Amino acid sequence: MLDKGNSMKKWWMACAMWLVTGVAFAGLAPDQLVKKTADDVIDVIKSDKDIQAGNQQKIFALAEEKILPNFDFDKVSRLVLGKNWTKATPEQQSAFQAEFKTLLLRTYATALSKYKNQTIEYKPFRQEAGAETATVKTAIQQPGGEPISVDYTLSKKGEDWKVFDIVIESVSLVTNYRSQFAQEIRQNGLDSLNKKLAEKNKAATGK
Repeated sequence: MLDKGNSMKKWWMACAMWLVTGVAFAGLAPDQLVKKTADDVIDVIKSDKDIQAGNQQKIFALAEEKILPNFDFDKVSRLVLGKNWTKATPEQQSAFQAEFKTLLLRTYATALSKYKNQTIEYKPFRQEAGAETATVKTAIQQPGGEPISVDYTLSKKGEDWKVFDIVIESVSLVTNYRSQFAQEIRQNGLDSLNKKLAEKNKAATGK
């Protein structure tokens, strides 16, 4: 599971290497988007002493401000809930999206504080003409450690590409959360899941 031990460390590292950036890059191909974003992420982290020092308030604010342009939270929410999405009321859907977004933003904020001079190797990118989805394969090279495979799955949204899944060492973000949440929903219902997410988010952010 991505939320335990060494696997979660890999998840944080992968997020830190890519997911927070200053702007959405309209019109870029999927591989160009990932590389441009990664370059900008690394520049921000290296130049910001507060982030390097672990200022949590600033790190979370940065993640909240910068991550949205390149990530399709709506699609991720639907995929993570699966059949439970269609069964949910509009109010339950909105509540889940709000709390799940905060959960992911907290994860990305933690990721920023984990960056320690890792580099990214980009695998050859191939995409069929007219395709509406794409996968960008990378490997994070760690000083003195084994590389971590990270694949970004994107889909076309209007004229832009948006990430909707990240697969780290063959473990999918979407599949991982779907498994966790489905168990809670099956046992106690979606309202219970939303309540527990809200409680965890409040405890972590103080809001």
